[in-house]
Amino acid sequence: MNNARVNFLWGVAASAFQIEGAAGRGPSGWDAFAAQPGRIKDGTDASVATGHVDRYREDVALMKELGVGAYRFSISWPRVQPSGTGPANLDFYDRLVDELCAAGIAPAPTLYHWDTPLPLEEAGGWTNRDTAYKLADYASAVAERLADRVPMWITINEPAEVTLLGYGLGQHAPGRNLLFDALPVAHHQLLGHGLAVQALRAAGADNIGLAASHSPVWTAGDTDQDRQSAGLYDTLMNWLFADPILLGRYPEGFEQGADGDLEIISAPLDWYGVNYYSPTLVGAPGAALDSYSGFDLPPDLPFGIHDLQGYPRTGFGWPVVPDGLREILTTLRDRYGDRLPPVHITENGCSYPDEVADTRRIDYLDGHLRALAQAMAEGVDVRGYFVWSILDNFEWIEGYTQRFGLVHVDFDTLRRTPKDSYRWYQEFISRAPDSWPGTHRAGPGPA
Repeated sequence: MNNARVNFLWGVAASAFQIEGAAGRGPSGWDAFAAQPGRIKDGTDASVATGHVDRYREDVALMKELGVGAYRFSISWPRVQPSGTGPANLDFYDRLVDELCAAGIAPAPTLYHWDTPLPLEEAGGWTNRDTAYKLADYASAVAERLADRVPMWITINEPAEVTLLGYGLGQHAPGRNLLFDALPVAHHQLLGHGLAVQALRAAGADNIGLAASHSPVWTAGDTDQDRQSAGLYDTLMNWLFADPILLGRYPEGFEQGADGDLEIISAPLDWYGVNYYSPTLVGAPGAALDSYSGFDLPPDLPFGIHDLQGYPRTGFGWPVVPDGLREILTTLRDRYGDRLPPVHITENGCSYPDEVADTRRIDYLDGHLRALAQAMAEGVDVRGYFVWSILDNFEWIEGYTQRFGLVHVDFDTLRRTPKDSYRWYQEFISRAPDSWPGTHRAGPGPA
């Protein structure tokens, strides 16, 4: 591979439900879920979050000072269409996109980041095939308003988590416990993705991808059952979603959908987004899910999640394994070959309880950027990297107990304070040449 590349894209990321606050939007499935006692660990909700809707100019100014080239945010479907259909109100996103453009920051919106409008959720959510067509209608409305200023689009974020945690295990919204009967949720999201790609292109949008979670799956033992269990988990978390998009077919044994669906799902993308956090150690059934995620697995699942020992841990308890990023990127390259378009790392980051002095986050980012540079040296075509996240935020079922931000947020006053990691990333971006990871001057980050 020729290491010379132009304008490697450095960015930061956030999602609407986690930062905006509820003012001016309709309820989502996540609002209803958070209102159920015991669902959110600290008993909070996202009604205020970071108050981004009122403070977006301040937040864009922080991004401009940081020096990023792009901001990956999500558009709140229930803010645009409270019922999930009908007239679209994009006034806030019109203002946000204008503010980003004026600051020289490329807007990179995600159409769907888990916040299904509540009326659609009550009609079945992603168990209902019609939701895929509603997503396409919504995509059309958004693109018709914003495509003239938006140079990069993401259709959906992490369909695996929505399927498995939301509908399979009931740990996330909407809290349904369908186990393997949740598989149609995967298909309907993928169909929605494909229909949204069509709708975006028809409305004049270009440079389209999606953000999928990917992680290496390591086998916990040496028995055939361990290997079979790890392979099944690998398929569910990684290939159930990527294979239909990139190969136009489901993994063997997971085929589903109507005639013509896979043709829609596998429409060519301009790039492919990878969200990476850590590997998972999987073996034969019977192991309780460890502190890696804190979820309880039903005892009758055909795999068990084991504790991954020997690595530092984030505040979430997730093992810090930078080389896992290199491993999953080279695995994607080897599995898909020329079917894999250029890649963006659409999420990578860590939660720590530190406030402004967050040395461990600096170490985390430095290690992962070194691993990314190695993957690129090994031939993976990566075009951009987005840190999760720009702000401390409402971290789903963890409430406000986990802080992922480069910027500290006081959740009582909503005051923003850049952390040491913000300054580190700022310095790294300022020194990284357009040809990164080619020749790199001495300084923070990969040499």
